[in-house]
Amino acid sequence: MNEAATTDTTVEAKVYDAVVVGGGAAGLSGALALSRARRSVLVIDSRRPRNAPSDGVHVYLGREGTPPSELMADGREEIRRYGAEVRTGEVVSAERDGSGFLVALADGTAVRARRLLVTTGLVDGLPQVPGVAELWGSDVLHCPYCHGWEVRDQRIGVLSTGPLAVHQALLWRQWSDDVTLFLHTGPEPDDEQYEQLAARGIAVVDGTVHELVRADGRLAGVRLDSGRVFDIAALAVATRMNARAEWLTPLGLELAEQVVQGTVVGRHIPADPLGKTAVPGVWAAGNVVEVSGQVMVAAAAGLRAGAAVNADLIAEDTRAAVAERRAAAEPGPAPVGAEPELAPVGAASAPPRGSYAPFSARDEREVCERVGSAGRHRL
Repeated sequence: MNEAATTDTTVEAKVYDAVVVGGGAAGLSGALALSRARRSVLVIDSRRPRNAPSDGVHVYLGREGTPPSELMADGREEIRRYGAEVRTGEVVSAERDGSGFLVALADGTAVRARRLLVTTGLVDGLPQVPGVAELWGSDVLHCPYCHGWEVRDQRIGVLSTGPLAVHQALLWRQWSDDVTLFLHTGPEPDDEQYEQLAARGIAVVDGTVHELVRADGRLAGVRLDSGRVFDIAALAVATRMNARAEWLTPLGLELAEQVVQGTVVGRHIPADPLGKTAVPGVWAAGNVVEVSGQVMVAAAAGLRAGAAVNADLIAEDTRAAVAERRAAAEPGPAPVGAEPELAPVGAASAPPRGSYAPFSARDEREVCERVGSAGRHRL
């Protein structure tokens, strides 16, 4: 542990089996798995979820349309039933502390953990067009599986800012036959793409979008730099999706570019299918790993990672138990004045009094035969 880092920090004495950083679907699912495995768990959540502007969680079996805040409140209540703790706060750093970790919070406190599960999600970098940020999550959208049904059969615009815009426009066409691709700052479609767009009846508009037009707080259209206005009810955009994980840098965990169809769409924490990262003892799950994953996918990833963390702790607990047993079996000094025991002629020498013999399958078998005769193991 870095003593300088704790000079003005209040370090709590308790050591948690796992500290989960991030209280969204992934974090709470991981905490649920761990707490049900009888692990001591602390969830630290900043209460700044990515999906806060959304009116409901979609494509989540059994909870379709549930407001995000309600889903997370239910999740927090569930994990508390199994002994998990939940704390509102923001983690600012994490560092090695012996075989575990010291996690520092912005309020000047720090907690110790044997393992870390990182589920801090991501931040969406929005296109710099006036009105986009204000309508983000309501009329400015990114995922048709999350929001497509709610804007079905309406006039949908797609704002091109990169090479995936044509793919995005063709995707949104499934929910409405009135889709317009605004080329904005994106690349010009090639001949094959223009043919695909025409075949699906998707209009293409040249020119840069100057701003979004609003009426009664809702999206009414887009205005180009030329001044021309196109009426639309929803606008699909591509965001730059960056994991919230800069605080992990002191541990040596670096973010990597997330690439989709040859295009960089954000930065994430590289991890294996169970969430194990390159840093021993650190797991990650949810959008911090898979930036395009939906809420249900994040929840499943959190469950897998939580189970993997528990398995790793079991392995460590078992190694410690074996080492303790072996230490107890080491020959100890005989009591003062005691005569050494002599083994029968031809028999293996017995361990001295006051000590334990190491486990032996042969000795175990012989004891069973002497004590239980034919009813070995009393069966």
